[in-house]
Amino acid sequence: MTLPSSAGALFDVIVVGYGFAGAVAAISAHDAGARVLLLEKNAGAGGISVVSAGGLRISNDAAAAFAYLVATNAGTSSETLSKTLAGGMVQLAAQVRSLCEGVGATLGVRDSPANYPLPGYESFGFAYVDQVPDFDPAVAYPAVRGSPAGARLFEVVKRNVARRAGITVRLGTAVERVVMQDGRAVGVVAGGETIRARGVVLACGGFEADAGLQAQFWPVKPVLSAAVRFNTGDGIRMGQAAGAAISHMWHYHGSYGFRHPDPEYPFGVRVKRLPDWNPAQGLRQDVAMSWILVDQDGRRFMNEYEPYMQDTGHRPFEFFDAGRQRLPRVPALMLLDRKGRDLYPLAAPTWHDPAVAKKFGALSSRQFDEAILFEADSIAAVAGRFGIDAAALTRTVEDWNAGCLDGGDPRHGRPPSSMMPIMHPPFSAATVWPIVSNTQGGLLHDEGQRVLDAFHQAIGGLFVAGELGSTFGHLYMSGGNISECFLGGRIAGTAAAST
Repeated sequence: MTLPSSAGALFDVIVVGYGFAGAVAAISAHDAGARVLLLEKNAGAGGISVVSAGGLRISNDAAAAFAYLVATNAGTSSETLSKTLAGGMVQLAAQVRSLCEGVGATLGVRDSPANYPLPGYESFGFAYVDQVPDFDPAVAYPAVRGSPAGARLFEVVKRNVARRAGITVRLGTAVERVVMQDGRAVGVVAGGETIRARGVVLACGGFEADAGLQAQFWPVKPVLSAAVRFNTGDGIRMGQAAGAAISHMWHYHGSYGFRHPDPEYPFGVRVKRLPDWNPAQGLRQDVAMSWILVDQDGRRFMNEYEPYMQDTGHRPFEFFDAGRQRLPRVPALMLLDRKGRDLYPLAAPTWHDPAVAKKFGALSSRQFDEAILFEADSIAAVAGRFGIDAAALTRTVEDWNAGCLDGGDPRHGRPPSSMMPIMHPPFSAATVWPIVSNTQGGLLHDEGQRVLDAFHQAIGGLFVAGELGSTFGHLYMSGGNISECFLGGRIAGTAAAST
């Protein structure tokens, strides 16, 4: 697209997307002396960031963090990117503490090893915003159901944006294109208007809600979005139109969960999150998982309690039965008994959506369970309700109960301390589906957050930050995306201001 000669350069930097990455990019560009325009297609700020768990991954040792990131990415990202992220994690607490101090908030840190016993895993911790003055997440973000820690962290960056007069924010403004001239980004088209700038930062998230991109890149379908319907891959398409390469589009962070029977609830409902566990440290002995999963033939097919089930829990669903030409685990069936049902709520809904909040916001997790779960007095009745062979499902439950008695799961490796027998009626069941929390695939970039083409050449004036440019391409690290948002946002915004 050719830029009209009459278009004036009202801004130095345009940032697309007002989540963590976009906010930090705008703050950093402003503090580097730029006039900044921050555009967000939704009527409210926060994106998927405000729904997040809010923990920033930090490290006390850059070399150890680098070793871990190299191992966990398994060759899918450049070591230069891993080294940059590792070094940034050592400085991240100071970066975020500075933002907190500017608005009177407080930051706390704690040791917390990474998810897997890979080299360097013990060097990591978490940073959380503990307190924000005069802030109630429910009042500030009525369209959001998520972690209060995520809302507090977003409120810190939002207040930092608001106190900088040189940042212009336009909500409800969808960006349609990056404007290119002579091979470099010189602005965007938003709402039919061409807006010129020296640098453009794409920080508009992933494709959790885009079935078309998922169908092209993911082997299993459908995959339900956990919280949003506005992340539709806009930045990927805009980046590709500008000449960008894409990377590890197959990789997403997700688990499994339910469909709500009300069609006005558009999201997947993630299953209760039990504590993560590191294989090197062993499972906590006080954690019991109340359910098993079975496929459409009534057989268990996975360890329902992997070390980081919120990240890899969806992967066993991808098996395709070539002989029968179907995905026999989509949907699968969750099964538990009365004691398991009484232990805790199963449903853990999240959203950033005004319509969903209006209709479902007053419902508890137990009320979600009541709407989703089917009850029956016998295993055979459960099998009949879901079209599963009753004898096969009965054998599976008998084998499971025997394993609970023997204290082991030799076929799938479920941690013994998590195993609960299924023997006390009424029995509860529901279909379960793979669920995506957020995507990891996106635009290829270098350590300066410059977007790269297929030949690894930088596209002038175009930068990326956050979920749209994640480096995680094999195993995710809890809190890692949020750290990428803050570190990549700072690099991208500063670089865009000087381009």
